Amino acid sequence: MRAVHLFVMDTEAQPTPWGLEPLIDVGELATYLGIPVSTIYDWRTRGLGPPAYRFGKHLKFAISDVRVWIEQQRDGAQTPPFDGR
Repeated sequence: MRAVHLFVMDTEAQPTPWGLEPLIDVGELATYLGIPVSTIYDWRTRGLGPPAYRFGKHLKFAISDVRVWIEQQRDGAQTPPFDGR
């Protein structure tokens, strides 16, 4: 598996040469979040976790969907977003 930096999580997702948003796989998502791959699959069966695309037996996650989902997991998600001040 390639190293996961998800630099695009900190900036806008850069489109691929085909003009499509980058996708990450289950292993990359698990590595980024610091959780086991099995947790990602468990979340999927329970309707939790970020939305994914299925290509045959492979799941892929759009960086923008992961970013939105992560923001929704913040404790006190009803508070105003942090503006850096």
